[in-house]
Amino acid sequence: MRTDILGVGFDDLTLDEAAAAGAALVEGGGFHYAVTPNPEFLLTARHDEPFRQALLGADLVLADGVGVTYAAKILGRPLKGRVPGIEFAQRLAAWMAAHGKRLFLLGAKPGVAELAAANLKAAYPGLIVCGTHDGYFQEDGPVVKTIQESAADVVFVCLGAPKQELWMVRNGPAAGARLMVGLGGSLDVFAGVVERAPEGFQKLGLEWLYRLMKEPRRIGRMARLPLVLFQAAGARLTGGRTRA
Repeated sequence: MRTDILGVGFDDLTLDEAAAAGAALVEGGGFHYAVTPNPEFLLTARHDEPFRQALLGADLVLADGVGVTYAAKILGRPLKGRVPGIEFAQRLAAWMAAHGKRLFLLGAKPGVAELAAANLKAAYPGLIVCGTHDGYFQEDGPVVKTIQESAADVVFVCLGAPKQELWMVRNGPAAGARLMVGLGGSLDVFAGVVERAPEGFQKLGLEWLYRLMKEPRRIGRMARLPLVLFQAAGARLTGGRTRA
């Protein structure tokens, strides 16, 4: 049973449990997809029904942002902890390297996915990166065909939300992979184009602050994030239930 946080159901899992669940989906039959909502996802999902349905329909819904875990506590439905999408991807890549699974990287600017592939293969010896494609495409069909021909088991889809979630729902079954994971800007981090916050910021749940320090232009987006906590507090105080 999932934990409802402002209308989106989250799987209450630790990072280790999430990685094991992801591996099980790869080993299982059929198509599956995973999403990693942060507070911005929750705000967008409140007024974007197709996006909300894409989140609700995922086989794994992991709490990426610290704002999500804070909102869960405010609502009286605490989660086991935060599961950053990039760390989930790293755990999954390590498992894939040990089990001969094939990974396809989709997204980011031209050339970034190739850099990310090289770095991932260096970090996880034995990892098979069977293909890459940038996120600057106009038609889905050729990309889906490329993934089909690569015989990928897993696809990291890094197109940004809500585009990546809707893309997985629309194209995932035809692409032939067992698991797709929406990972936002993770390829930029894997490629070394964007630096992830130092470990101290990560442990304190302050990666958002580090990114704001590095990119002050993000202040407009960051200013919206406390809305999630206010909405959670309002729901708790009024005893109101969010849409399930």
